[in-house]
Amino acid sequence: MPTKKEKDKEKELSIWEKYTDAERQDLQKLTDNYRHFLDVGKTERECIKEIIRQAEADGYKDLKEVIKNKEKLRPGSKVYCSWMKKSIAMFHIGTESLENGLSILGAHIDSPRLDVKQVPLYEDGKLAFMDTHYYGGVKKYQWTALPLAIHGIVAKKDGEIIDVNIGEAEDDPVFCITDLLIHLSQEQSQKKLAEAIPGEDLDILVGSYPLKDTEKDAVKANVVEILKNKYKFEEDDLLSAELEIVPAGKARELGFDRSMILAYGQDDRVCAYTSLVAMLEMKNPKKTACCLLVDKEEIGSVGATGMQSKFFENALFEIIHLLGGYNELTLSRCLANSKMLSSDVTAAFDPKYASAFDKKNVAYFGKGMSFNKYTGHHGKAGSNDANAEYVSEIRRMMEKHNVGIQFSELGRVDLGGGGTIAYILALYGMQVIDSGVGVINMHAPWEITSKIDVYETKKGYAAFLKEA
Repeated sequence: MPTKKEKDKEKELSIWEKYTDAERQDLQKLTDNYRHFLDVGKTERECIKEIIRQAEADGYKDLKEVIKNKEKLRPGSKVYCSWMKKSIAMFHIGTESLENGLSILGAHIDSPRLDVKQVPLYEDGKLAFMDTHYYGGVKKYQWTALPLAIHGIVAKKDGEIIDVNIGEAEDDPVFCITDLLIHLSQEQSQKKLAEAIPGEDLDILVGSYPLKDTEKDAVKANVVEILKNKYKFEEDDLLSAELEIVPAGKARELGFDRSMILAYGQDDRVCAYTSLVAMLEMKNPKKTACCLLVDKEEIGSVGATGMQSKFFENALFEIIHLLGGYNELTLSRCLANSKMLSSDVTAAFDPKYASAFDKKNVAYFGKGMSFNKYTGHHGKAGSNDANAEYVSEIRRMMEKHNVGIQFSELGRVDLGGGGTIAYILALYGMQVIDSGVGVINMHAPWEITSKIDVYETKKGYAAFLKEA
């Protein structure tokens, strides 16, 4: 049995130093796959498409098809319910009654970005632009002078859906939001940071070449022709389009030591991906396991695809029915007896801005999975504050499976704060705590995570599904 001195020395070692060669290889494989997930899933729709591909490869069936074919569910059955191609609930049926509750991993797959407006195209100064409306909390100045891509769909009046992905391939054009040159920016530089770039000025530059023999707005007219001839939709079709402006480029390894990941959309796709992997690794569960990946968290979890909608509850209605018959009491007991990890990122310590953090209660890169007992802001407003007994249970689970964990808050008490989907699920009376990966540059076009924290978080989610 190790002595106290040996235990203290073990605690001083970094997680990197504790890994075996096999664990290092597993870490690299996981983070390589994670970077691919980020590259193919820069929007909610793209994420759902990739999640369904992986789920079906693992044997999951579409709940709609199960219902259509009048199949029954039994222990071991794996089904998913996708809603409007932007949210998904995956269920791996366990041997215990649903009245004993679910083990839920819940994350969101939307990220801060710019959305193209419904009437976006205009010309000014012989240049063509597309007007945008930012989505979620962004520092507007961070989005200027960057190569940008357009992802999304155009829904034509005849019902045809056109997928749009422009700016990622080597031979694709990219787009940009212009910024004022330093030589003329004396007045701009005197403004507050939040006011230097107004939201209405976040318009992307899309063209400068005029259409021949066109008298008015010839540059815009040429862009319209390109949309029609190359991308097969008319300007009016933009009225029924969902086009998202995101940074162009792939997720990359960061640092000489390649120990970190630099990528767009890691809030919260890092937790969504690790939750998905843990769910797919799940074997023979006792409690039914659920992976819940939703839209609209960055704007309050509202709308038909946000966590405040009834889509999750409706999916559970169907699951209970297919297991032998729906009744409200079973549903109520199922939700109240469930346990959940609200899988969302937290702020990681950045020594360049040390005054923004409480150093005793902050996530550090390389220390593993982060737990936030509470979030909220200014006196815990809007927070789910996890019960101490549940925190104790979580600690035992993680220790049993040798998961590196830390406890944190999102910034200094009177300065910061934030919210997740935790409080919404807690409305059912279930035990919920926030957990996930620490992020530097959160909500910036390019965010940073530690590979260690990504790997340990996946281990933590897998441990939770086994033990909860």
